[in-house]
This record gives sequence, C-alpha cells and structure tokens, in this order.
Amino acid sequence: MAMSFFDQFASPSYLGIPLIAIAIALPWILFPTPSSRWINNRLITLQGWFISRFTNQLMLPLNLGGHKWALLLASLMVFLITINMLGLLPYTFTPTTQLSLNMGFAVPLWLATVLIGMRNQPTVALGHLLPEGTPIPLIPVLIIIETISLFIRPLALGVRLTANLTAGHLLIQLIATAVFVLLPIMPTVAILTAAVLFLLTLLEVAVAMIQAYVFVLLLSLYLQENV
Repeated sequence: MAMSFFDQFASPSYLGIPLIAIAIALPWILFPTPSSRWINNRLITLQGWFISRFTNQLMLPLNLGGHKWALLLASLMVFLITINMLGLLPYTFTPTTQLSLNMGFAVPLWLATVLIGMRNQPTVALGHLLPEGTPIPLIPVLIIIETISLFIRPLALGVRLTANLTAGHLLIQLIATAVFVLLPIMPTVAILTAAVLFLLTLLEVAVAMIQAYVFVLLLSLYLQENV
C-alpha cells in the first residue's frame, strides 16, 4: 500500500516509450491562439490581460536589459501553471513532480543569469560574494559560504517546486483513500473527511499557481542582481 502511493509519480510509458513528452507538449495545445482581428473573444482577451499584467509586475524592478527576458519568463510561468493545474485532474501525470525536469529548467536559467552578470558587470557580480565591511579574518570563510549559497540556488528552485507538488498529491491521495475506507464503516466521519479533502484540493489549486509564480519570481530576482 505504501508503494502504491508513489506510483502516481512514476513516468508513464506505452510500449516502452515514455509519455512525459506528451504531458509536456499538451499544455501548448490548450492555449487559444490570438487572431489578427481587432475584437477577440473573452478567453483570448482574459489570457492577454493576465500575461500583460504578470509581465508588467515581473519586469517592474528590472532595468531595460532585463526586459529581454520578458517573453521567456512569461512563457515559463504560463507553462508551469498549466502543467501543475492539469496534474490535479484524475488519472493524469504531473511532470513537475519529477526533480530532473525541474532541475532542467532551473540550472540553465540560473546559469544564464550568472553568466550575464559575469559578462556585463563582473566586479558587481563578484562583489556579491563578499559583503561590504567584512572583517579581514572572516573574508575567506564568507567567500566560501556565499559561493556555496550561490550554487545551491538552482537546487533550491527545483527541490521547492518538486517537494510542494509531491507533498500535495500525496496528501490528496491519502485523504481520498481514508474517505473510501471509512465510508462503509463510519459514514459521518467519511463525509467530514471528504469536506477536508475538498478544502485541500482548493488549497492545492492555489499551491499549483503560487509555486509556478515563486519559481519565476526567484529567477527574476537572480536576474535583477546581474543586470
């Protein structure tokens, strides 16, 4: 029983072919395509308003050099939200519960921000490793600590997204199993547990959106330090 709870996180395959590629490509098919007409339908208008507001909020603290990342960060935000939300549907697979996929997003983007900082302003980028006014005996120790914290950033990005989504899915499955077990024995307790399950599902919808936003927001903060 304990192992079956984790079966939902195994990458599905058909005839030996992993289906995670389909799970990653499916969200892009669901997005409505904007038309060239002046007046669009409500769904396209809402989608454009959401992306515009999010991009303006994300690019506000960045200078003009960081605005080149607007399309990439907005696309990543919409992509992560859609994958996380689709993963809450029954009999679906959530690719963002795989640490390898999240690290595949986090490491290249974090490395790009570091390389941009080293290319455009190497003195400022290296200055983050040593706070101003540090006593001379503590300089080697602080440089080592700040370097380690710098390299932990992509790991924290990937692990945060993976852990939050994995914990939520496990809680939903555990409580849903308890509802089915308690229903023939104690119907009243089962109904109360089902109410908790409903509230937890609403919470997971919020977590799915918030974690995607936090992932992109932290990337923008790393970018802000280097542009």
